Amino acid sequence: MTSDATPCLFKDEGEPAHSSGGTVFSPEFYEAERQIGMRKELNELELEAELLRLEKTDADVTHPRHLATRLEALRNFCAHLRDLLEAQELLAGQLQRPASHENLSVPPQLRSYVIEAVHLAKEFVETLDEKRTAVLNSGHVAQDLDQLDESATRLTAQSRDVVNLAKRLHQWNFNESASF
Repeated sequence: MTSDATPCLFKDEGEPAHSSGGTVFSPEFYEAERQIGMRKELNELELEAELLRLEKTDADVTHPRHLATRLEALRNFCAHLRDLLEAQELLAGQLQRPASHENLSVPPQLRSYVIEAVHLAKEFVETLDEKRTAVLNSGHVAQDLDQLDESATRLTAQSRDVVNLAKRLHQWNFNESASF
């Protein structure tokens, strides 16, 4: 017991109270206390082992030999990208130059893109020509509408004349058949 009259199972951290020589509790209690201490120590050792495993895996990744291979792979990839960009700039330069009597060398992997670009340019020119024609003809639309209205008026007048002639003809036929 401690000085404040409360029972204490442990004198210090991990040291059982029964070590002072007095037997206050049953032997099973002391055995359970010992097993708890051993489990605690086992858990601590497992944690240390896990930390060591993590350090080992991290040490492999951060080891200069491992980093050197990764760095070399990254350098190779960057060089490859640089070569691709230079080839793209070369192709763009070739496409901008007029192709008078010279062959345009297009790498095979880019030919489908060049063909697609030519088709898109053709469609663009056709659409542009249609829109240009529509804009040019838009000034004539008002004149065409006036002419259409005038033609409709003339057609209506002529149809009235035809109806009147048909009535007169019918009347004349009726008068002729009545006189016989």
